[in-house]
Amino acid sequence: MPGFLLHFGAQVLCSHAGQAQPMVSNPRVLVSAQPTVALTSPYVIAGCTFVPPANGPCVTAQFVTAATRVSSNGQPLLLLDSVAICAPTGTPLLTILTQGRVTAI
Repeated sequence: MPGFLLHFGAQVLCSHAGQAQPMVSNPRVLVSAQPTVALTSPYVIAGCTFVPPANGPCVTAQFVTAATRVSSNGQPLLLLDSVAICAPTGTPLLTILTQGRVTAI
């Protein structure tokens, strides 16, 4: 199903309201003057409110799904509905806000 491409400035949160940012962006493809993000880029999370002694807080996340027909530099690009898993908690990332002009499948 088509979805909007995720870009470097998108608002992405862990399930516990921690801010997630990609470690690597893809400057070859720009949307809304921002670089896109490929599937291989890990995310770093700051401000997760999930407290130990469970298995929190969320520290990093990795997306496991991405566009199937749109790629850059041989890597699929991330979409609004792409799924990510946080480590060490195993909870998902939530994409709150992204650009609304470019879609992909």
